Amino acid sequence: MFYVGIDVAKFKHDLCLLDENGTKVGKEFSFANSQEGADQVLAFLEANSVTADNLLIGMEATGHYWIALYSFLFEHGYHIIVINPIQTDSYRKMAIRKVKNDQVDAYFIAKLLRSGDFKQSSAMDERYTGLKQLTRFRMFLVDECSDLKKKALVILDQVFPEYQKLFTDTFGKTSTEILLNCPFPEDIQQISTRKLITLLNKASRGRLGASQAETLKKAAANSFGITFATDAFAFELKQLLQQLLFTEKQIADLDTQIAKQLKTLDTYITSIPGIGEVLGATIISEIGDINTFEAPNKLVAFAGIDASVHSSGTFVGTQNHMSKRGSPYLRRAIWLAASVAAFHDPILSAYYQQLRARGKHHLVAINGVARKLCNIIYTILKEQRAYLPLPPKGR
Repeated sequence: MFYVGIDVAKFKHDLCLLDENGTKVGKEFSFANSQEGADQVLAFLEANSVTADNLLIGMEATGHYWIALYSFLFEHGYHIIVINPIQTDSYRKMAIRKVKNDQVDAYFIAKLLRSGDFKQSSAMDERYTGLKQLTRFRMFLVDECSDLKKKALVILDQVFPEYQKLFTDTFGKTSTEILLNCPFPEDIQQISTRKLITLLNKASRGRLGASQAETLKKAAANSFGITFATDAFAFELKQLLQQLLFTEKQIADLDTQIAKQLKTLDTYITSIPGIGEVLGATIISEIGDINTFEAPNKLVAFAGIDASVHSSGTFVGTQNHMSKRGSPYLRRAIWLAASVAAFHDPILSAYYQQLRARGKHHLVAINGVARKLCNIIYTILKEQRAYLPLPPKGR
């Protein structure tokens, strides 16, 4: 049996080949992250009488740079193990000499494969790869919307500082329509009251009318906003609002696609309070195959929700914080779900109230709920059943 370790980078990768005794076969070498480089790997393996049947290839899940090489080797019939960099880093630290370079890293990956003391990542499980791509892209767009709103508010604070108090949601449909048509106090003053009422009626579907128009007119007449360079500010504000509307439309389309793909997995994840289709898809795709986790605490650690421990000799730290070592996407999804479940699930709500009664801060209590929720997710996925606040006897 042979073992190949590949250290992945953006432009080139490094390879080390070991035999079953742990002896290096040939020299470590670098190859380009290209078709030519991949063909070079095949030629090297063939020259050393290594076939797909007697070879195990290992590489770290470093960013996205490993995916093309993985796909190439997979198509050629090779068995590839994708390893979390945390595992190889821990294995590397066991070495006496503190040497780190790309070829040494490739050697340690090959050694880790030979030892068998590794846990395979589910990074390329076809059932979850596409869903993970969509949910991560959605998080990016959500953050993009948040940035656009912040920028728009900065402009509003300068040109119409009173505006944010006039609507419950500054970026709701009605408010956005007003800002697109009348971004400045002067615009609201110049538009006729009848037209403003019509605009409000249409945008709010009849909920707002004359009263809101009068409020807007009064605020505009007494606004403390700037009165110079208004054309530039108006143009920027409209651009930001249009981009926001476009991005929100993209998110809505994404939600439909995510829900469609989630149904193909036939999962009970959405039976858990606080977990809808989007968060459920995020959690499922980030976890992958639940059977790769031996116990709930392993999943908690993977999500980075576990507490970091600081102790040495007789000293034991008491200020322990969330480790945040695992998947940031999974951690964010579980934390968001916990923020809802803490007030809507009887068991988790009672636990949240217990923590608050003990003097814990709201965020600390939510973290506690998130950990409990992680245990529930593990059980539901492992046993493939719907969530019940009170589980069946013996389970």
